[in-house]
Amino acid sequence: MAQINPSILSADFARLAEEAEAVRGADWLHVDVMDNHFVPNLTLGIPVVESLARATATPLDCHLMIEQPDRWAPQYVEAGAGSVTFHAEAAAAPVRLAREIRAKGARASMALRPATPIEQYEDLLPELDMILIMTVEPGFGGQAFLDIMLPKIRRTRELISKHGLDLWLQVDGGVSADTIERCAEAGADVFVAGSAVYGAADPAEAVRSLRARAEAATTAAPWACAH
Repeated sequence: MAQINPSILSADFARLAEEAEAVRGADWLHVDVMDNHFVPNLTLGIPVVESLARATATPLDCHLMIEQPDRWAPQYVEAGAGSVTFHAEAAAAPVRLAREIRAKGARASMALRPATPIEQYEDLLPELDMILIMTVEPGFGGQAFLDIMLPKIRRTRELISKHGLDLWLQVDGGVSADTIERCAEAGADVFVAGSAVYGAADPAEAVRSLRARAEAATTAAPWACAH
């Protein structure tokens, strides 16, 4: 089943509790954490995650676009995140970090920037609950989807199938009604959508519409039919 994770990066930061409620029915609430070092933007951190976790019943999917995730990621689990994503390019010991996140009770996820190949991380996939393929350069919301990432999504899905893993494949960046079907056909099953949800007149309806599009494309996709 396709999962839709609205990104609060596109929400009104002054009304985060209300914005979380506006997407009731979403599978997760995607929280982009940026430190102005790993990416050239600064967003929010642990105190806001703690507040959000208290304010919404929707589980939090925290995407850490930060340096030293080995030090900070476990603290996001303690703050209330149900899933924590660290970047392969920033983690010093990704297997150890994934195991620590899992041991603390959250799902462990690893993200790859557009230029980072998936193949070199094939052996790490069993240590993860989700792999995130960035479909824009991380750092800012509202960017245009990079079609050149579709082959990478397909290769990632092939590796997941090859090893028989129960591993979610998330895409983040430029996901909209115009692009979600291509992502689903290529092999993604978890979709982060920012402006496509929070820029809509009815964010909750946007979530439902995106999920329906993704599920229709998945049903017809070769990778899904092979299961």
